[in-house]
Amino acid sequence: MYRKFQEVLSCWEKERTKEPLMICGARQVGKTWLIKHFCEETYSDYVYINFEENPDYSTAFDDSLSPETVLRKLGIMLGRSIGSECAIIFDEIQLCEKAITALKYFCEAESKYRILCAGSLLGVKLKRFNSSFPVGKVTLRAMYPMDFEEFLIACGEGELVSMIRECFCNMKPISEGIHRKALDLYHAYLFVGGMPRIVNDFIEKDKNLLQFDPELYRSLKDSYLADMTKHVDNAAESLKIMETFNSLPRQLAKENPKFMYKEIRKNANKRDFQSSIDWLVAAGLAYKVNDVVTIGTPLKGYEDENKFKLYMSDTGLLSHLSRLKFSDILSTSDNIYKGAVVENYVVSQLKVSGKYLCYYKPSESMEVDLLLDESEGIIPCEIKSGRRTNSKSLRNYCEKYNPTKAIRLSELNFGKTESFFSVPIYAVFCI
Repeated sequence: MYRKFQEVLSCWEKERTKEPLMICGARQVGKTWLIKHFCEETYSDYVYINFEENPDYSTAFDDSLSPETVLRKLGIMLGRSIGSECAIIFDEIQLCEKAITALKYFCEAESKYRILCAGSLLGVKLKRFNSSFPVGKVTLRAMYPMDFEEFLIACGEGELVSMIRECFCNMKPISEGIHRKALDLYHAYLFVGGMPRIVNDFIEKDKNLLQFDPELYRSLKDSYLADMTKHVDNAAESLKIMETFNSLPRQLAKENPKFMYKEIRKNANKRDFQSSIDWLVAAGLAYKVNDVVTIGTPLKGYEDENKFKLYMSDTGLLSHLSRLKFSDILSTSDNIYKGAVVENYVVSQLKVSGKYLCYYKPSESMEVDLLLDESEGIIPCEIKSGRRTNSKSLRNYCEKYNPTKAIRLSELNFGKTESFFSVPIYAVFCI
């Protein structure tokens, strides 16, 4: 499958930087497959070291962190020699802290080693790193589930992607038949999500949602819960992380989806659960979007850390944890979880694009769903889950702050009305 992250790998190799490339992201987003695929296409030789599959590999770092010594030991374990021209993949590197420390010495070595690292809980590990992290000696990048553009390409819809981008650039309506097709695929994505293995199952079954295997998402959730149990210091902390994670569908389905600790359990508070939220965000399982107290640039300077929304990294997982049927996602549906899934979809698509996001709720009667801090100024964005597009809050915001443009995302076609850019919700990847 085509992944945009391939460009990150290609750029790293083209620049021939000496810093090892470290990739973090949630479990099953495709890190290992993509790194192996890249190495097979790019290098004449590479070795794959997985610290979870074989913990003995960690012992290669016990006495000396010299690259030559480490590679000699690993070579003996693998039954082959590992020269400086051989690319090296360290997978689940968060399980070997000394290997992370050793990256500094690989970077400083005379030879230009090609080191690629990955880890499903790497973000959590780095937040609690006990040794000195090799700052400035490692290139750190995050990888996410497949966005809707990648999903379309995987479905063989490259021409549709091109037309959507063309209509977005010109802000001209797409033909109605193609618009309906794009909406159908968007609805399917809300249900299937962006985990490569699950997208592949959807495609292999001829994109027939009646044959789609929901057991794959139960397996994915189980693997996340297993991580919470295995890689957390104590059982009490593990339980808090599970409770926080399981509360997300309820949190997002509320009329006001601001995160509330009492939705986790009765009498819960920030002191007890802040570390659980930090764990989920660091693990790549959740995205945090803060409220801002006033409008000003940079927006980050006006965040209210105590008022935020917490979204799931994969919209398909949210749909299944919310126990939605595919019929609940269609535009004619009126389900309390549908709006949550749609909003989660928009946030996840913009997060993949590297956008800085926050929202603005100055009063009970006004809320702008998202604010984008762009070079052209602060752009307000409103999300509508269906075709009804009453935009009172967005209008009030525009009258008060006069932004250069405002975006309304809905199931309507491309167009421009008043000061609003009407963007079909399937075209979020163009923003």
